[in-house]
Amino acid sequence: MNTFKNWYLLESEEDHYSAVARYEQVKNAKKGSEEHKEKMLLVHLIADYESKLWDLPEVDPVEMIKIRMEDFGFNATTLAKEYGDKGTVSKVLNYKQSLSLNMIRKFSHLLKIPAERLIKEYPLKNAV
Repeated sequence: MNTFKNWYLLESEEDHYSAVARYEQVKNAKKGSEEHKEKMLLVHLIADYESKLWDLPEVDPVEMIKIRMEDFGFNATTLAKEYGDKGTVSKVLNYKQSLSLNMIRKFSHLLKIPAERLIKEYPLKNAV
């Protein structure tokens, strides 16, 4: 019996939020189950919506972060609240230190940037 919601193309942030929330509920569904089929559909719907939403330029990860900070009206303090260390955030934004995996995860979520866009290598200033 089909017990899950009928999904359609995601057309709003609310649709996206619902789809992501439901994905989190079914992400460990057993292969072959109805929930697994729903999960696979959600992956496609979410990816499609995000690819249209995130029409992002090809720039290095730090520039990407700065662009999205401006888009959302955030500053370094906003990022520091998410990450927990203003000094490290400042070093990253000034190309003195690379992004850590933890920062990539948190900033990807906060700034709506696909993590794969933040893992690209980029040069640091005054790197030893």
